[in-house]
Amino acid sequence: MATTRLMPLHTGKGRTVGTAIADILDYVKNPQKTDNGRLITGWQCDSRVADAEFLLSKRQYTALTGRTRGEDDVIAYHVRQSFVPGEITPEEANRIGVEFAKRFTKNNHAFIVCTHIDKAHIHNHIIWNSTALDCKRKFRNFWGSTRAVRRLSDTLCVENGFSIVENPKRHGKTYNKWLGDAAKPCQRELLRTAIDEALAKKPADFEALLKLLQEAGVEVSRRGKALRLKAPGWKNVARMDSLGDGYDEPELRAVLSGEKEHTPRKKAERPAPEPPCVNLLVDIQAKLKAGKGAGYERWARSFNLKQMAQTLNFLTEHGLLEYGKLKEKTAAATARYNELSGQIKTAEQRLAEITVLKTHIINYSKTREVYAAYRKAGYSKKFLAEHESEILLHKAAKKAFDDLGVKKLPTVRSLQTEYAALLSEKKAAYGEYRKARDEMKELLTVKANVDRLMGYEDQEKEQETKEKQEQSKGR
Repeated sequence: MATTRLMPLHTGKGRTVGTAIADILDYVKNPQKTDNGRLITGWQCDSRVADAEFLLSKRQYTALTGRTRGEDDVIAYHVRQSFVPGEITPEEANRIGVEFAKRFTKNNHAFIVCTHIDKAHIHNHIIWNSTALDCKRKFRNFWGSTRAVRRLSDTLCVENGFSIVENPKRHGKTYNKWLGDAAKPCQRELLRTAIDEALAKKPADFEALLKLLQEAGVEVSRRGKALRLKAPGWKNVARMDSLGDGYDEPELRAVLSGEKEHTPRKKAERPAPEPPCVNLLVDIQAKLKAGKGAGYERWARSFNLKQMAQTLNFLTEHGLLEYGKLKEKTAAATARYNELSGQIKTAEQRLAEITVLKTHIINYSKTREVYAAYRKAGYSKKFLAEHESEILLHKAAKKAFDDLGVKKLPTVRSLQTEYAALLSEKKAAYGEYRKARDEMKELLTVKANVDRLMGYEDQEKEQETKEKQEQSKGR
């Protein structure tokens, strides 16, 4: 499950805008936390000089609009997105963070996503520039933005098969207490039940129905034309016309006069539980050696029996009772998963290259005149101090072109067309990728259980040991 937090970033006392941006970006880009920078993704900016790019856009915003703000100005926004331990890989977390930032900013703001793996839980730090890409507008926080962040993050997790926090509460409450409160029927449900039971006694008219409700402990009162009810044990009243279809006064009078039939409201049915999945058998002997007691041993034996039954059911349903067929299908599922995974990684790599290249082309075009003036000024230190951010961006763009081996710059439009086509192919492949991943996991689990039950696991280990010994002798 993913949890989120949205934090506006201000300049603060004693800091310039450039220093404030550099401080937060230096923290989130920490190489020790991002696998030496491998888990850093920039969009519409180069992550290496993102602070300079953010600062340049703010100067352009001031020049274009004439608007200036003080220390209370929001220079960037920071979202922290955390995932449950063991459920997601760092690469998947980074990809979801990028998709989140694109959707939330509607592709109007440059951002950087850094995935940290230094904690037990993988988490993203997403920083986006408050100034829009056109340098004419700013992102303004809005009422309910925290809820919007959580909803979008939950949507992405559900789309990618990861768990979410169901019905989160703003104030702390234990899950058991929350579950107990959720299990209690609400007052309106109690009132509808009381009306159903009173109607079952065939009252002569509406006044007789109200009398039966009062005898059942329901307080009945009128306020103007509204009829108000209060169930036993409740402090607040509920209007009868708020109980839903079939329970307001005109409809109940029509039922009592024989003009229509009353249909009790059905309770919402809980979704049917998903069929149990096959889990790996527990190595009881290894757990006992590790210090587990007799109680754990009893639980593990019961658990293993259930998993063996589910494994047998799976093999029967899929016609895989022959070990050769199981092995063949498992190998095919693994190969298919690796193939799709390779396709998606190749597409993601090219998408990242296009994003970086497009950003550098735009920066190169914006700063070309400034750099030309810098050269005419004889690389003056004074000129450099006045236009440091523009010159840094220009140098970074030229270096990126050299690193990518680009001799002739493509047009931004051609890059956008290629990007859209790759993104469409990648999204189409993800549905099949998730199915292939789930199928592979289930088949590998079933095969591992069969190998353990039949002793094939030990045979494979012995074979591997013999091969290693033969190789060492051959050397």
